[in-house]
Amino acid sequence: MSVGQKLYEGKAKILYTTEDPAILLTHFKDDATAFNAQKKGSIVGKGEINCAISTHLFNLMEANGVPTHFIDRPKPNEMRVKSVKIIPLEVVVRNIAAGSLCLQTGLELGTILKHPLVEFYYKNDQLGDPLLTHDRLRLLDLATDDQVDQLIKMAKRINDLLSAFFQQCDITLVDFKLEFGVDSSEQILLADEISPDTCRLWNQNETDSDRRVMDKDRFRRDLGNVEEGYRQVLERVLRRDEG
Repeated sequence: MSVGQKLYEGKAKILYTTEDPAILLTHFKDDATAFNAQKKGSIVGKGEINCAISTHLFNLMEANGVPTHFIDRPKPNEMRVKSVKIIPLEVVVRNIAAGSLCLQTGLELGTILKHPLVEFYYKNDQLGDPLLTHDRLRLLDLATDDQVDQLIKMAKRINDLLSAFFQQCDITLVDFKLEFGVDSSEQILLADEISPDTCRLWNQNETDSDRRVMDKDRFRRDLGNVEEGYRQVLERVLRRDEG
């Protein structure tokens, strides 16, 4: 497939047009950012790793009735996807207290939540991706009430699927961020990626709070061995699929 013009470049991916207006090509970069791009760096092989993990997890979603924008993976760090209009919301699902939830509520790191928490953040870097109440979400007309209901339902379903899958990989799914888009028929599709960039993942075979981290927190918190954490996730995902 021939690559057209660059449509968009984000922190972790570049989106290109193709000869088919309904299909886009996503290039996964090795670039790494944290704290709204205040911290920047590179993780060797991250693009290929995240593309591979996302491919497996999008296939898992599709096999279980969750529609996604994924089409195929023509190259190790490239993914063909359906063209969608992204809903400007980051949908965060939390199973265990970590990150900003601890900072904003005083909950201790590692506290298991009574039930999964679904939160909406405004996808706007200039504003710092603020947490939104439902009333603020409606005020800004970021999504209809029906879309919000669908997003919550889909996020909970995705959490059930991912939690069970990662459990089989001896990985705990702490929390994760999702993005969704609307296709030409107004169907909501899971978009973006599912990877150690967008998930907090803890190694169940480690008890040390730092060594157990397998995701971008290794980069955020300068824990070292960032590439190894990502590679371990990929290896376990592949091993689980082969099994």
